Amino acid sequence: MILDQENTLSDQQALTATAISTNVIDLGPLGGFPTANTFRDIGASDDALWLYVLVMTALASAGHAATLTVTLESDDNTSLSSATTHWTSGAIAEASLVAGYEVVKAPIPPGQYQRYLGVRYTVGTENFTSGKVSAFIATGVQILRYYQNAEKNSIS
Repeated sequence: MILDQENTLSDQQALTATAISTNVIDLGPLGGFPTANTFRDIGASDDALWLYVLVMTALASAGHAATLTVTLESDDNTSLSSATTHWTSGAIAEASLVAGYEVVKAPIPPGQYQRYLGVRYTVGTENFTSGKVSAFIATGVQILRYYQNAEKNSIS
């Protein structure tokens, strides 16, 4: 798989509390002739786009009860302050969030996407004390095997 920096939403982003991906993708200005377009549909194509979110180093919390929910969102601003949610993972228990775990491996659904696209990580029950995640968009389904690096307690 070839990863494109422009389609990387998070690159080993440290995650402790609810956060937006460190990179928000600008899908370009909306508009057009003869009428202005107010959205685009990035999920509708023959060569489907897929969202991937991976745990790079295990997510841990003091009470071992934290959960993580990932949503794919778009908005008319980079802070995703009034975002539309296009996809959600549901709450994932901390016990599953070990290095190499694929939090998300899903096709981007068709829909009315606004200009800016990002991922929101919602932490529930309690904050994480450590851990990192990566998120990116790629064409087609990727079949990879992630291996843990024993020296770094992360995946490579």
